[in-house]
Amino acid sequence: MQMPNAQSPLKIGTRGSPLALAQAHETRDRLMAAFALPGEAFEIAVIKTTGDRVLDRPLKEIGGKGLFTREIEDALLDGSVDIAVHSMKDMPTLQPGGLALDCYLPREDVRDAFVSPGFQTLADLPHGATVGSSSLRRRAQLAHRRPDLHLVEFRGNVQTRLKKLNEGVAAATFLAVAGLNRLGMAHVARSAIAPEEMLPAVAQGAIGVERRANDPRAEAMLAAIHHTPTGERLAAERAFLKTLDGSCETPIAGLALHDGGGLWLRGEILRPDGSDVIRGERRCALSDAALAGHDLARELLSQAPDGFFDWR
Repeated sequence: MQMPNAQSPLKIGTRGSPLALAQAHETRDRLMAAFALPGEAFEIAVIKTTGDRVLDRPLKEIGGKGLFTREIEDALLDGSVDIAVHSMKDMPTLQPGGLALDCYLPREDVRDAFVSPGFQTLADLPHGATVGSSSLRRRAQLAHRRPDLHLVEFRGNVQTRLKKLNEGVAAATFLAVAGLNRLGMAHVARSAIAPEEMLPAVAQGAIGVERRANDPRAEAMLAAIHHTPTGERLAAERAFLKTLDGSCETPIAGLALHDGGGLWLRGEILRPDGSDVIRGERRCALSDAALAGHDLARELLSQAPDGFFDWR
């Protein structure tokens, strides 16, 4: 296998936000360490996605999860980049033909962070306080727990959302603890919310590295940095999401944890307005991770009345 070098670097495709770049650098650093390669053997290529360009409308109005991946996957397919680094919670469960996603980095903290200039916890927010979030899952969970809150759309990268908070657009917002940790900004979180209180998005805290299916060099290099335990957990969570046909218009949460020699999967679906939530769980062998995700999704769907995901 010919290793990349300064004259022929391995090109890493990524979004351009500070968090996306931090994830791309983590991938590069792990590959450098695994193969004793210098930084010059890699090139990070920033690709602007539809989700990055259109910031004045809710995600549900402009498409599904592919908003943050489509252009990067196009660059993979046309050979502009060799691998692509993604936040797995943004990844659709169906991929374009010719691409493979079988490399995951060690998963970070899965919890949501409560972020506010003036309050320590969600419970501290006064009646009627304004909370900003672009996540339909978080908004539905908040509406279910605190129907008194005023929820507003809150899009942009971490830095943009913090700026909006400081300008008084909202009293609080929620960010992924994993993203704050990767940016060296853990201090921004006033508190972290336990999964028992707010189940995270499917694959939250996980980084996936995508490649062309017919690229043996990328396949071999990524195999060296793949974290098997993260892959086992995501097999269950993403099967759960796929069976639910999850998109930016469906509030879905799910988390799989290692439990002895197997997995413990929890999942929930919510009405978009937070008026109802359906929860369930499964315990399974590692080899049955995807089957457990599928079965749990079917169970929750069987309990949901027609129009459960419709906006009222």
